[in-house]
Amino acid sequence: MSPRTRRPERGGRTARTVILRIAGVLVILLLISFLTFTLLYLAPGDLVKNLLGNRPSSPDAIAAIRAQYRLDDPFLVRYGDWLLSALRGDFGVSIRLQQPVTEVIGARLPLTVLLIALAFLFAVVTAVPLGIWSAARNGSAIDRAVSAASLFGLSAPSFALAILAISVFSILIPVFPAYGAGDGGLDTLWHVLLPALVLALGIGAILMRMTRAAVLRELESDAITFARARGIPERRVRGIALRAALIPIVTSAGLILTFIIGGTIIVETVFALPGIGQLLEEAVLFKDLPVVQAITLLVAAAIAGITILVDLSYLALDPRVRARERAA
Repeated sequence: MSPRTRRPERGGRTARTVILRIAGVLVILLLISFLTFTLLYLAPGDLVKNLLGNRPSSPDAIAAIRAQYRLDDPFLVRYGDWLLSALRGDFGVSIRLQQPVTEVIGARLPLTVLLIALAFLFAVVTAVPLGIWSAARNGSAIDRAVSAASLFGLSAPSFALAILAISVFSILIPVFPAYGAGDGGLDTLWHVLLPALVLALGIGAILMRMTRAAVLRELESDAITFARARGIPERRVRGIALRAALIPIVTSAGLILTFIIGGTIIVETVFALPGIGQLLEEAVLFKDLPVVQAITLLVAAAIAGITILVDLSYLALDPRVRARERAA
């Protein structure tokens, strides 16, 4: 069979793999939507009381609210109505804000995306080189110092790091603003820098240790020992080890990106950033079901998309994976 014939078949197998992964993601999203709806349905609290607050209420007002939000409908009927609307792209209206859910999320999403992108960038550009450097100097004073620093990042909770960062860099040494998102543009970027650094510290420590372990394992492998025995220069040997360690490093980077998405809730709350994480916290406390459902599905879809991209990167990084794909 000629290469021109094999190439379309290879592309077809990759497309089939992607389609199967997307189908699996859709099933997972359906299960997550049902689970989230069930948990909020069973959670304590009364939506009518949340809406009325301390205002005097009459039986007619309570009945009107229960009818408006169909609170007396059976559980499965309410879930089925929500699901059909969501499939049409209609995620409803926020009960707390009285605005379409898509508009509420759209207004908060850019700030959270900026926070995640900066935190991921800080983590990757510092943790990966430090992990490689530490592995190349295994057992040295530098290796022990980097490992001790990563242990601090791993053991310190995000909220404690956030409070410490505000105390030092906003109050004691007033370099960064303590809270808020600023007035847009560069001012917003300046407000997000400190929260992004706090978010990157913990996950960067995880990425550094995983990078160090992956590179160290390759440096101690039989293939690298054989390469050194053949007299191949040490610089080239380390390049070979680094290429072999790319898959676990990329996998770790994908994992920490999913951790960052979850970690934004705590960091946005401490720094009073009006992003998706803070919106989710407020929606859960108010039992704002349409907002909680939409954000949960958005986060789950983002994590699933990252996982698929990481899986596809194996095809580009590892010839053995490409060979198995061709043989399948």
